[in-house]
Amino acid sequence: MTLIKCKECGASISERAVICPKCGAPMKPMDEMIRRSRTTWRGFEWKSKIEIFGLPLIHIAAGRDKETGKLLVAKGIIAIGQFGIGLITIAQFGIGVLFGFGQFIGGTVAIAQFAIGIYFGLGQFATGSIAIGQLAIGKYVLAQLGYGKYIWSTKIKDPEAIEYFTNLCQGIKNLIGRKY
Repeated sequence: MTLIKCKECGASISERAVICPKCGAPMKPMDEMIRRSRTTWRGFEWKSKIEIFGLPLIHIAAGRDKETGKLLVAKGIIAIGQFGIGLITIAQFGIGVLFGFGQFIGGTVAIAQFAIGIYFGLGQFATGSIAIGQLAIGKYVLAQLGYGKYIWSTKIKDPEAIEYFTNLCQGIKNLIGRKY
């Protein structure tokens, strides 16, 4: 590894350094850093040819745009990617107008580690009219720790919440054909 001197502070640093670790001065021209980021951060993008209301039926996007280096965002009726916005979204971070599934999701129905649902939220942290999670906020709440009108948690056992979630569970079992 070859060492060079920083033009700003004179510190000895690696020739591979993008900035000086001592003073923060850029060591390479900006166009060089942009070129490196474009070759390092490759992305993938695919859109279906079918469009509805000007949006692709399916849009899959991940990583960065090869030309601009900007993060790719999936935008479609069905959006799939690191970042997504659609009626149905599967993403790390996204907004699913009808349904969203991922790590950090907002939508009418949201299933995620951090789920911000309007009607239903399921996740480690969940909100919604019906919220199920470790920490949940809603009208009907099933959680380890929850806040809402009807709560079934480790400390609070509201009879209406217990009845609601018992019926919900039975309804799901009937829907998938299980008889318990």
